[in-house]
Amino acid sequence: MTDEESEKHYRSGLPGILGTIDTFISKLEAVILALGVLLMAANTIANVIARFVFGNSIFFSGEINRILIIMITFAGVGYAARHGRHIRMSAIYDALPVGGRRALMIFISLVTSLVMFFLLYYSIVYVLDLHSKGRILPALGFPIWIIYVWVPLGFLITGIQYLLTAIKNLTSRDVYLSTGVLDGYKDTETEV
Repeated sequence: MTDEESEKHYRSGLPGILGTIDTFISKLEAVILALGVLLMAANTIANVIARFVFGNSIFFSGEINRILIIMITFAGVGYAARHGRHIRMSAIYDALPVGGRRALMIFISLVTSLVMFFLLYYSIVYVLDLHSKGRILPALGFPIWIIYVWVPLGFLITGIQYLLTAIKNLTSRDVYLSTGVLDGYKDTETEV
């Protein structure tokens, strides 16, 4: 199964309710990312056409793209964690035996999860602060705090994903980068 096929048919490697939560979050992330990218492309294309055909840009286009970039960024963090696509510096990790790699992955996943939940707390404080100030977007006219709701949501999803990764490694004999991605390197060498 190719990477693209496995992403379409994601199934959590976790049993029971944890697997159901993991699969639900995966589908939610996929919808948010796909919808965000499509809407941003459509908005940008419409703005370019409006500018060159009609001589005027769509006045709220920049604000919509700002909202979509925030949404895509923070949904994408959880997506990267789910598919084991986060950046790794693995010189020490790779030198360890399987048990050591699993222990280190559990530690890394738990610490990263705690950091995400810490950032979740401060992002909620930030959104509440924006809410209390009552600022609005100039072109669209709705409260600015609404566009930043994606930040705590992204940190929440990412924190849950790393926590589930730690649980997966605690309950498995193999080492997992995420609940569905087994540790290892693919042979990507091609002859030129």
